[in-house]
Amino acid sequence: MTHSDPRGQALVEFSLAIIVFLVLLMGVVDFGMSIYKYNGVSQAAREIARVASVHQGSPLGVSTEISAVIATQKNLIPGLNSPAFLCTDVNGATVALQSNKCPTTAFVNVKVTAPYAAATPLLGLLGTWTMTGSSSAQIQQ
Repeated sequence: MTHSDPRGQALVEFSLAIIVFLVLLMGVVDFGMSIYKYNGVSQAAREIARVASVHQGSPLGVSTEISAVIATQKNLIPGLNSPAFLCTDVNGATVALQSNKCPTTAFVNVKVTAPYAAATPLLGLLGTWTMTGSSSAQIQQ
């Protein structure tokens, strides 16, 4: 004589389905967090390039305005590394600095990076990714 309980069957089915659901949900959340951080790194590069095009500093990238923007962006983006500055022409070729500054016809290029580690255990096995953002702005005198 067998006795089946529909509540027990529903519990077993739920326990199998919830695992798949939670893994998918955590993956979606991780994916959203990675897009948010990538967008933040790109925005940080744009903001730093915008300020560096007006307040270059001497040497390039060293001014109180740039330092203030970098500090703000580091508060917004955890793990944001210090930016790299480069002067280029319209075609992207490197231009020599004049008196530790970019010439007035050049562009200042800014590149920033920040690490991203997934919170989901399965995606965490892939390690840490480096998010990179770069931007350029024409020198404003």
